[in-house]
Amino acid sequence: MFRNLEAEQHRAGMSNKDVAEYLHITRVTYEAKKKTGKFTRDEIVSLLALFKCKFEYLFETVDPAA
Repeated sequence: MFRNLEAEQHRAGMSNKDVAEYLHITRVTYEAKKKTGKFTRDEIVSLLALFKCKFEYLFETVDPAA
């Protein structure tokens, strides 16, 4: 799970369905990609533009051991 992606999505007032539509994918596919991180390059570029963030921030992962 990408905590900052969730935060930016919430800050923008967008639902999973809204972001999925922006990416031209289904809500179910978007939710799966948020869990696995398997976004395409084009989807990543679109998300960075949508939320006006850098890759390192938006896709920062949390170390579960920490």
